Amino acid sequence: MRRILLPLAGASAGGLMTLSLAPFDYWVCGLLSLTLLAWLFLFAARGTPLRGRNALWLAFCYGFGLYATGGSWVYVSITNFGNSSPALGLALTGGFVALMAALLAAPFYFLGRFTANKFSFALAFAALWFISEWFRSWMFTGFPWLFAGYAHLETWLSGWAPVLSVYGIGLLLALSGAVLALAASGRLAPLKQPAHIALISAALLPWPLGAALSKIQWTQAEGGLITVGLVQANIPQEKKWLPEFRGETISRYQEGSLALSEQDVDVIIWPEAALPMLYGQAPNLMQALQRNAEKTGIDLISGILYDTRSPESGAKKVHNSAAVFGRSPSVYHKRHLVPFGEYVPLEDFIRGTIEFFNLPTSFIRSGPDQQGPLNAGKASWAPLICYEIVYPRLVADSALSAQVLLTISNDAWFGDSIGPLQHMQMAQMRALETGRYLVRGTNTGVSAIVDPHGSILKQLPQFEQANMTGDIRAMRGSTPFMLAGISTVFTLAIPMLVLAMLLQRRRSDKVKKPLTGGVAE
Repeated sequence: MRRILLPLAGASAGGLMTLSLAPFDYWVCGLLSLTLLAWLFLFAARGTPLRGRNALWLAFCYGFGLYATGGSWVYVSITNFGNSSPALGLALTGGFVALMAALLAAPFYFLGRFTANKFSFALAFAALWFISEWFRSWMFTGFPWLFAGYAHLETWLSGWAPVLSVYGIGLLLALSGAVLALAASGRLAPLKQPAHIALISAALLPWPLGAALSKIQWTQAEGGLITVGLVQANIPQEKKWLPEFRGETISRYQEGSLALSEQDVDVIIWPEAALPMLYGQAPNLMQALQRNAEKTGIDLISGILYDTRSPESGAKKVHNSAAVFGRSPSVYHKRHLVPFGEYVPLEDFIRGTIEFFNLPTSFIRSGPDQQGPLNAGKASWAPLICYEIVYPRLVADSALSAQVLLTISNDAWFGDSIGPLQHMQMAQMRALETGRYLVRGTNTGVSAIVDPHGSILKQLPQFEQANMTGDIRAMRGSTPFMLAGISTVFTLAIPMLVLAMLLQRRRSDKVKKPLTGGVAE
């Protein structure tokens, strides 16, 4: 029975984390999720802590529950728009979920080395949780999705975002969960012991300290208001690349821009790959857009597939780009691409084997690592195309030389799933981490304007053809996270692991085996 109940309990704890994130937003579920995971690590193995492969298995089950629920939109994308059968879609989604669960679980293989002492366990659990999230952010190009800290845009912990980013919030949340698990088991009684008070304080103090940090204005506005217009054309994904629908697509964007130009806007935003053609295929249209922007004094930023040729070989490369039409014409090429959606890993071996590996935009090439901001509407913009907005360090680096964050996307790939709403939540966290206004233009939603505190000021409803205007400001200054990056979180996590090792060794010298029912005293 235990062999069945333990994996189910672990998977259920992972699913509980999904409820803390968009669109559900029950942030307390994330804290309960980590508390339950910590409790299972400590007491699931007949009263003794889980170790080695057993701990790895439990963490894998947790990760499977998290990604099977929170990443359910992957199945929608594969089957609805990747033209895969339900059986193949389920198999591919299952493989993806299993891979992400394995990456989440890997660091917890070492947790058993810290379970002879309750203090070492709490510190190690929090540090390894951070390492798990960090590991998932870059391994196999990274998938920094479903992080615990995203649930805390509006809690006291939000004050830590400009300092420690979403990674640091997750670390602090995991520490609170571990201490709650210890307290629920009675391992922190009596509460009057100084060591117990210190551990509880370490878990509780970050919450009011975060509330205090949220009062600090890390960045300041400069210049006047900038009025931005967003065009959400709501182009059906299945029609987007059809030649016979191209005229309708262009018409929707031009009509939306015409309506916005009558409202005294400074910049108009079209979403990712708004125009269903290569830049070089429509020189007359590109020239017309430039002339109109110059004539009206309204800059246009549009997503488009931009084709270039190598001066040496003459080989053609296509980029997923954002182009500025207006007073300062320029182009940004997307740097961090989406596997399968924009390029095919091991292309020579698997392209063409199934239709999903031959999607219409899976030939994209990444742009240069070092690219400057785009200039439009008397502000400098850090462009992030679709998937790029989920990478905290990439966004922070881009924001150093820019005054506004711009992210354009086409979340029509995910249909009416929770994916676009999670994507929006992550964009909000980037605004909070950098102290910048964020403008998000999409094809089907969520199109929105976000303030430097991560709050949505205005947004358009999903799956509707609509336009919107809103005011933003150029921001100057940098948050601690922009300047120091993820090293700020490592300066907490590594000392926590070192201290956990020292406490573990000291306690192990005194106590040769754990007490029944939990970690050793």
